[in-house]
Amino acid sequence: MRRLFALLTGLTLLAACAEHSSQDPLVDLGEFHLGHNIVVMPNPQVGPISRSATKEEWIAALTGELDARFRRYDGDQLYHFGISIDGYMLAPPGVPVIYNPRSALFLSVTIWDDAAAGKLNPEVKRFTVFETTTGESLVVGSGHQRTREEQMAGLSRNAAAAIEDWLEEQHRTEGWFDRRPDTGSAPAPSAPAPTAPAAPVTAAPATGAPVTGSPPAAPSQPPATMPAAKVKPPAAPARPGEG
Repeated sequence: MRRLFALLTGLTLLAACAEHSSQDPLVDLGEFHLGHNIVVMPNPQVGPISRSATKEEWIAALTGELDARFRRYDGDQLYHFGISIDGYMLAPPGVPVIYNPRSALFLSVTIWDDAAAGKLNPEVKRFTVFETTTGESLVVGSGHQRTREEQMAGLSRNAAAAIEDWLEEQHRTEGWFDRRPDTGSAPAPSAPAPTAPAAPVTAAPATGAPVTGSPPAAPSQPPATMPAAKVKPPAAPARPGEG
């Protein structure tokens, strides 16, 4: 990434990009429906001559553009974004024609399948996104033409569009977001949960033949009344004169 930073600060990039909008036409993403949109920025690399921006500002800018673009899709299957902002450079004002650094944003993207509870891409997909170049910014540099906030918004918008292009390609070539047979119903468990077999109990009946079965359940509490004990009545007293 440092080599790329050096290239961005030392060269004027002549290629122009199309201006993206969150209202670009929808592409074919099958049954895609965005669930969680998680953007983090743990340890970003910052270009050597970049304008500064806080983690909170970047997360808010990128999350907003991703929501604006992907919340439009209303498929029946849920997927989640896990995105890390790895680095950025926000071009400061340069020297017209001679030295015009270009802003860039570096991302790592993972897509999660909610029903499968796993990643669609085992290895993260890395993106290097550049700001849109106009005729004026090509001459005087975007640092002269755009504010820091405008640069961040433009990079975030282009990043969302680049991710959308990638998802469309994966849907077309790898079958991502294809309709599952069980769409609309609760996912069936892959296998029934194993249960421990009951321990056999051998009882000796009157016939003497062994019988295997479960022991009778013990009463949960003693009976409400106990049978009365049999008591032998006392002997009658002897009559007078007897004995």
